[in-house]
Amino acid sequence: MNIALFTETYIPDVNGVVAHVKTLREGLESMGHKVLIVCADKHCKHHYVQDNILHCPSIEAKRFYGFGIAFPYSRKRLKLISDFAPDIIHIHHEFGIGLSGIMYSKIHKKPLVYTLHTMYDEYMYYIAPRSLLAPATKMSHQYERFIAKSATMLTGPSRKCDEYFKKIGIKKEVNVIPNSADIDVFDYNIITDEQKNALREALGIPSDSMVVCFAGRVGKEKSIDVLMQFWAATITAEDKMHLLIIGGGPDKPMLEELAVKLGIKDMVSFTGMIDHSKMPVHFSMSDVFASASLSEMNSISMIESMACGLVVLQRYDELNADQIESGVNGYLFNTAEDFAAKLREIKAMSPEELAEVKKKVRNSVIGRGAASLANYMLSIYQKALSTTEGSYARFSIFSRRK
Repeated sequence: MNIALFTETYIPDVNGVVAHVKTLREGLESMGHKVLIVCADKHCKHHYVQDNILHCPSIEAKRFYGFGIAFPYSRKRLKLISDFAPDIIHIHHEFGIGLSGIMYSKIHKKPLVYTLHTMYDEYMYYIAPRSLLAPATKMSHQYERFIAKSATMLTGPSRKCDEYFKKIGIKKEVNVIPNSADIDVFDYNIITDEQKNALREALGIPSDSMVVCFAGRVGKEKSIDVLMQFWAATITAEDKMHLLIIGGGPDKPMLEELAVKLGIKDMVSFTGMIDHSKMPVHFSMSDVFASASLSEMNSISMIESMACGLVVLQRYDELNADQIESGVNGYLFNTAEDFAAKLREIKAMSPEELAEVKKKVRNSVIGRGAASLANYMLSIYQKALSTTEGSYARFSIFSRRK
């Protein structure tokens, strides 16, 4: 089967969608399928294909992740996609590249699969001032309805996707397919004590401190400020714990100032953006993964941390609560007191108990690799190919451009 994956962002960018698409590609290719990645590239001037990646010229959207946003229509792009002759069009974003996928699907009457990765209601403040949030959100819902109605099949990594589509008036079935990670690479067993100790020393973390980390975009939607406020309210220097914030984003300067205001500057470190290849060492050096975010659907960073044996502390979110199996791979918390109590409980464990916990946590995600994700998606692709549903109406919203 020839499968075209459309995404606004791809390697070398570091984010959850990139990790998902990369993992899906590897799984599909390992099974003998051909994959073409169609992605925006803010560094190129002309369309070209290299290593089965179609690079599309784009401009940088500085206010929105720094994505490259490509113009939806290009005859050259459509020709290069036609040369690949995809059986399935699978879009992972809703912007210029995603619209190209919808256009190709309609012109050539190919099944369209759409995966919703982002709860955009939580991100509207990046593109609209506070006074315009309500109308901007309404417009985004109208736009999402257009995308969803164009699709043959809908998928998403969390039950939140189903609820979101229902909220905006979409009645199609949403196939919930959990995210996956490179389980073999994210394995604490292959990280040496020397690597962990060297990183701890480089970050200035005391050798006797338990490391509690968060990894992801350092933005408002991740509620890192809530995590820090909970920490300041309940954790003291005597607890010998350290909070490590891994990642870059627009809120990093503000959060560094917040650490000073909260009096926890010496207990918090910010790494800034780091290469994804360094994440296994950062996770393996840590002891706990913590998140207070209510915007997540199925955090790939969380799955990667579990593969490295980290117990997860996740702020309670009804539609994501089933992602944590209490006492097996982590715990849910509501309050600062809940959060602190679980941290102290973990810190009090003996080395033997911790070793058993790490094994249980890793085993809970051992089947969440590339093959698992590819098999899930292949079942969706087969349904899409066999169905006669899907909208193939002609477009009138795109102007021509080479």
